[in-house]
Order: sequence, then C-alpha cells, then structure tokens
Amino acid sequence: MKLKHGGNIYGFPQMLDFSANINPLGMPDEAKLALAACAESCIHYPDPDCTHLTEKLAVVSSIPKERIVCGNGAADLIYRIVYGFHPHRAVVCEPCFSEYREALEETGCQIYSYPLYENDSFRLHSDFLSFIPNDTDLIFLCTPNNPTGQCIEPVLLQQIADYCLQRKILLICDECFLDFSLRKEQLSLKQYMNPCCVILKAFTKIYALAGLRLGYALCGSEQIAQEIKQTGQFWSVSVPAQLAGSAALTAEGYLEQTINLITDERRFLQQKLMHCEIQVFPSEANFLLLKTGSDFGEFLQTEQIMVRSCANFTGLNSSFFRIAVRTHEENIKLIEAAERYMHGKSNHDSRNNV
Repeated sequence: MKLKHGGNIYGFPQMLDFSANINPLGMPDEAKLALAACAESCIHYPDPDCTHLTEKLAVVSSIPKERIVCGNGAADLIYRIVYGFHPHRAVVCEPCFSEYREALEETGCQIYSYPLYENDSFRLHSDFLSFIPNDTDLIFLCTPNNPTGQCIEPVLLQQIADYCLQRKILLICDECFLDFSLRKEQLSLKQYMNPCCVILKAFTKIYALAGLRLGYALCGSEQIAQEIKQTGQFWSVSVPAQLAGSAALTAEGYLEQTINLITDERRFLQQKLMHCEIQVFPSEANFLLLKTGSDFGEFLQTEQIMVRSCANFTGLNSSFFRIAVRTHEENIKLIEAAERYMHGKSNHDSRNNV
C-alpha cells in the first residue's frame, strides 16, 4: 500500500478510506440524477469547449467564461499549464502536492524549492518574496496546502500577486480545498486577480466527483486561457463529467452543509487525536496532517482503516500521515483505533523501561 497518492481502494474493498480527501456527504443528488439520465448523450463526442459548464461556472465564480478552462481534473490542468508555457525556472513551496514538481521535471524546468518548516506548522511567510529568484517564470502555490492544511493569509497573497504582475511571473494558485474553509472568500486569490494569475479548482473533492475527473482554471486573462486550451487532448472532459458538474452547481445548501460538517468534525478529530497525544497540525481543509509513530499506518490497516502516508512528500517522512475528515461515525472509528494504537505503544514503552 505504498502509493503515490491516496484513494487507491482497489484491492482493499473492506477498508474505511481516510486516505482520500473526498466530501463525506457524497455526490449531490442533482449530479446523481444527471449521471443516471446521460447514457444516451454519450453516443456523441463531448463539447470540447464545455460551453454549458463554463457558462454556469462564470456565474458562480464571477469570472468571464472566456477566461475559464475545464480539464480532466485539476492534475490534468497542472500538466497542460506547464506544457503550454514551458517555464525554464519555477518555484514550489514544499511539502506540497507532488504533481507540481512532477510536471515541471517532465519539461526539464529548474525548480527552486521554498521549504515549509514543521516547527512553524508549515506556514508561508513574507520572506517568500525575497526567496523568489529574479529569473523565475512560474510559481505554484496551494491554499489550503496539501498535505499541511495551511492557508496563505490575504495580505501575503496580495503581495505575491502584485510581485508576479510586476515581474511577469505566471502565478498558479491551487484552491481545490478552499471551498471547505469558512474563510474561503477572504482567502481566495480571486480578489487579487491580475493578468498573471491562474486559480485551479476541482469538482473532485468538494462535490465528490473524483471518479469523473473534472477540474477548471480561472484565468486572469483570455490570453492565458487560450494558451491552456491549446494544450492537452481535444476532448478532455467527458459528457458525463460535464453534465454532472453542471448539475452539481445547482445543488442548493450543499456547500453550506459541507462547510458546517467539515468545520465541526475537523475540530472534533483534532481534539480527540491530540488527547491521544498524537501531534496534529492546524488545518483549514477537509484533512489533517498528523505526526506519530511510523508504524501508525500499518496498525490502522489491521483495523481496516486506510490513511495516507506522507513519507513520499518532500520535507516529510514516514512519521507523518494525512487523514481525511469524514462523517462523525467514521471519525469515531478512527479515533478508537488511534486510542488502541497509542495504548499499545504505551504498554510497549513501559515494558522496555522495566
């Protein structure tokens, strides 16, 4: 189960999956109905421009449809952006989502890594601006950051956006988890958008459409949008994905219910796990980063629970694990398993000290 990403449930059907950060409410009913009714529509090629979906996204995001590009998940758009703009030098803040580095390395880009430190809860600070080399072409940011859950504060985000505009640096801000935050409006790059900015979003996590693969980019200019559209495959978003995405956007009360659930359950999980003497880092996402014994993941497998080892994240090691925030009943199962793990660890340490 040493996987590059979480969510690989195949071969482990009985596992309770805390490794993938999917909305515990599941897919909205509106999206389910759209999927159930779309079989006949699949005899046609998908709309390459995702016209109906981008029109709905334009209303929801207040970004003109000409500046919106849909893709086969946010990961697809990461690669399309990198291949389309072919940066020579780029900056990433690590630990972070590994696909930023993977995409950049595939094009031979030189990568400058800004380290986020454990003793500061992996926060991004204003010294990041002085870290950016003069010859930088592209910057990847993520707020809330995956896997740390930390958000970039608005003042700093605005400073970075202004700096990128002055230096003509392409700024990519991944906000795929921001819809789970109570502060999503004030934390979004959208309020500081300029012609050098791109925001990445996805239906994957917030609408639980992971299996359909649907993401989108909100661009600061039509020129950037056109550059992205010209990369990747022509029919990148399937008919079912476009229909389900359009329908999900009409789900009334779904996002509010999600934020309330995640906020309450994240607090509950954090308090209970800290009571178990497991180190839990602050988060504004639908997941938590933990630091505990390196055998924690293996123990949970015996409890039929799957979590995400963070051993393959730059800057982390086998003592770090990421857990999704799920329903109250599921979270209790994880807490009880964590208590058994810590109890066994305490007994083992006591015997060794005799």
